[in-house]
Amino acid sequence: MKIDINKTRSQFPILQQQVNKRPLVYFDNAATTQNPTEVTQAIVDYYNNYNSNIHRGTHHLSNIATEAYENTRNNIRDFINAKHSHEIIFTRGTTESINLVASSFSKAFLKEGDNIIISHLEHHSNIVPWQLACENHHAQLRVIPINEDGSLQMEELEKLIDDRTKIIAITHVSNALGVVNPIKEIIELAHKNNIPVLVDGAQAVSHIKLDVQNLDADFYCFSGHKMYAPMGIGVLYGKEKWLNQMPPYQGGGEMIKDVSFEKTTYNELPYKFEAGTPNVGDTIALKTAIKYIQELDIESIRLYEDELLHYATKRIKEIDGITIYGTTKQKTAVISFLIDGVHPYDVGVLLDKMGIAVRTGHHCTQPIMDFYKIPGTVRASFAVYNTKEEIDSFIEALKKVKEMLM
Repeated sequence: MKIDINKTRSQFPILQQQVNKRPLVYFDNAATTQNPTEVTQAIVDYYNNYNSNIHRGTHHLSNIATEAYENTRNNIRDFINAKHSHEIIFTRGTTESINLVASSFSKAFLKEGDNIIISHLEHHSNIVPWQLACENHHAQLRVIPINEDGSLQMEELEKLIDDRTKIIAITHVSNALGVVNPIKEIIELAHKNNIPVLVDGAQAVSHIKLDVQNLDADFYCFSGHKMYAPMGIGVLYGKEKWLNQMPPYQGGGEMIKDVSFEKTTYNELPYKFEAGTPNVGDTIALKTAIKYIQELDIESIRLYEDELLHYATKRIKEIDGITIYGTTKQKTAVISFLIDGVHPYDVGVLLDKMGIAVRTGHHCTQPIMDFYKIPGTVRASFAVYNTKEEIDSFIEALKKVKEMLM
């Protein structure tokens, strides 16, 4: 299925505007993708027509909202090929999903002298929660090192694993470099040693077809705002066997079965991990975003974005004095680079003057920047609505910036 780029772009009104009297070129998709009209309309429809709290009500609006909310759960089950709908937990995003597992899993399974393994490629959201867990339980955090091209040193992972390793937490795709990790290989190695694996899928969900049963992932986390859905809604997939053994993350309404001052019993999955009034409108909009991705076809999206990535990489390499970071062949649509001797912030500010939105800084991955001994990078990241013509505009702007700053 070929992407009809004109039709696709017409579904994103935000892309039609000008910035500083230049057509907007939005290359900050690894931070947040834009929303197609049908997604924003789904939110408007909810608040205009059936806004109500769910599950607890017996009235008409509550029933409609509950059905739409739970249909989203079923839709996500099918989208990632989970075995059960109750293995789908709604959160505020990837960060909360990881914190949930780090907190609840460590309470159930982590003891003094144990260890947790992460990688050098992780976003701070998949570092700090595990550091906290290790501090609270007097455990050790171990880190898989990377090669110069950004790929993991897989041979070192095997050396890090021992009989006190309780969990491996790993990103599917690096948000800073675009590197795609060999997740299935990592999970197979972990499971040979009876170790569960959490996957941070925030940067994979809109680029790679997911099948959590095929991967055999124990936990998989992602955010709506990386996949054409609103901010503030995310998903934690967890295997039933692990979720049943973990204590609740938060206390409050919905996650209880019976409450007395002497004792509280907890609700069944998935509600055990969904305390409080949920983000109903954005959850329903997430279903619409998933439908949008499915209609375009995730494999067609991947092929189109790969084409953009290869074209942009080729064009950037035509400019002398630019270094690209993350050069392994296994990548999604992210290019991180520096103009030699120029601070990334200065590049980002000047590109914005020309209507081009990129991300600058350490991208919440300071250990990666420390590895390369750089202050940060300029990151251009692509989505299904971007074009080669936009890349050409970006390259011409980049040449002008280089002339101005060097």
